[in-house]
Amino acid sequence: MAKTKSTFFCQNCGAQFAKWQGQCTSCKEWNTIAEELIQKAEKVAWKSDAPSAKRTAKPQRISEISTSAEQRMDTKNIELNRVLGGGLVPGSLTLLGGEPGIGKSTLMLQVALMLPYKTLYVSGEESAQQIKMRAERIVPKAENCFILTETKTQNIFRHIAELEPDIVVIDSIQTLQTDFLESTAGSISQIRECTSELIKYAKETSTPVVLIGHITKDGNIAGPKILEHMVDTVLQFEGDRNHVYRILRAHKNRFGSTNELGIYEMQGSGLREVNNPSEILISKNQEDLSGTAIAATLEGMRPLMIEIQALVSTAVYGTPQRSATGYNAKRLNMILAVLEKRAGFKLGAKDVFLNITGGITVDDPAIDLAVVAAVLSSNIDIAIDKSMCFAAEVGLAGEVRPVTRVEQRITEAEKLGFGSIVISKYCKLPKQNYAINIIKVAKVHDVVRHLFG
Repeated sequence: MAKTKSTFFCQNCGAQFAKWQGQCTSCKEWNTIAEELIQKAEKVAWKSDAPSAKRTAKPQRISEISTSAEQRMDTKNIELNRVLGGGLVPGSLTLLGGEPGIGKSTLMLQVALMLPYKTLYVSGEESAQQIKMRAERIVPKAENCFILTETKTQNIFRHIAELEPDIVVIDSIQTLQTDFLESTAGSISQIRECTSELIKYAKETSTPVVLIGHITKDGNIAGPKILEHMVDTVLQFEGDRNHVYRILRAHKNRFGSTNELGIYEMQGSGLREVNNPSEILISKNQEDLSGTAIAATLEGMRPLMIEIQALVSTAVYGTPQRSATGYNAKRLNMILAVLEKRAGFKLGAKDVFLNITGGITVDDPAIDLAVVAAVLSSNIDIAIDKSMCFAAEVGLAGEVRPVTRVEQRITEAEKLGFGSIVISKYCKLPKQNYAINIIKVAKVHDVVRHLFG
């Protein structure tokens, strides 16, 4: 029997200590160090004598290395493919995190059922009957998906060796445990060790593995921070459980961009892909309402039309309120200061509330001009023409600055039927005719004069 010893781990960052102490010297958090039992044993997690695992790396001259694009496996899910960068890369490890009940398991089960490859869905949280009931609602007939309810990695690898799947989905990594450690499932050492075994299996067999992970109350993925460094891709599934729309973002991606996002709608039959996000980001009201403006923004390679809502009212209390949902509150304060200093609007004694519809958060500075238009529209209670949209940044001097890839924004606005778009005077446009009316402005004064006379 191998000797057993106890070690102390920080539950926040995964740092290891020889004895207990109140504060972690690595992440400076208090009361996060817990004792875990570790058993030293010879590790034979994944059998490396498998035929597909017999390959040794050799030093190569950098000029001799092939730069051909890696083969990707199509997930049959357009939004997921977009966020991953084109599909799953063989041998990659993907970590999907999100709040409880947000739809992580539903998304991966739906993908597993629709894949044309042999897929093994390993669940440590639900029984096979529960998964079957959900699968019948999503895809009633699926021949390539195999369900396994198991939490011990040694048993999982034994079934993997018999089945030889093309893709493996683990739901969730916090429920797995290995015989080589005596600590409980979900502990720092268990998560790290189980992930290491799965990485070894994925790399040696070129099989993509998708891990579903829980998140803490702070919004971070539960477990050691090193877990995010070990995997190739970290995806975050976001949204409000009180609304039907979900957003998939990539926080880390070794094989693609981290600027892409995918949008889904939660339905009784699963998650519906939203190919035209503007249908959920723009209100369907028919009345002319003041305080709303449409902005043309970009998320990765995808152009989006989003609605900015603003409400300006007289402050009841001594200090006026400044509140922003989905937008940087400090940038809102900056824009209000520019309007007061450069445009002459007295907003210092008024409450200003700003909201981006659809429940998304946007960091693109190109929506500054739409924020200005929405705030001024609410302030003087005059509605902006619904067929007009905005795409420009506002500087501290009150100048309207150009933004990147303005051609894509104009093309998207034209495709969605907008009549005019307001951009910076200094944008360099190619010499081509647009069906949409392009309004060029240089200062905030010009915007005010054009909108309100």
